[in-house]
Amino acid sequence: MIVVPIKEGENIERALKKFKRKFEKTGVMRELRNRQAYTKQSVVRREKLEKAIYVQQLQREAEI
Repeated sequence: MIVVPIKEGENIERALKKFKRKFEKTGVMRELRNRQAYTKQSVVRREKLEKAIYVQQLQREAEI
């Protein structure tokens, strides 16, 4: 559960903005979107491998 402490006299829009920021950080919506469609394990593994290769290439370019 997300708890947003509100100071006395604080604007409701500011409190709502704090709530939205905390909600975004928890990753609930990202998790929900990922669960809406099943992704095969082989596809997940392949995407993870491709990302690792991409990161390595970026690191190599940064070293040069």
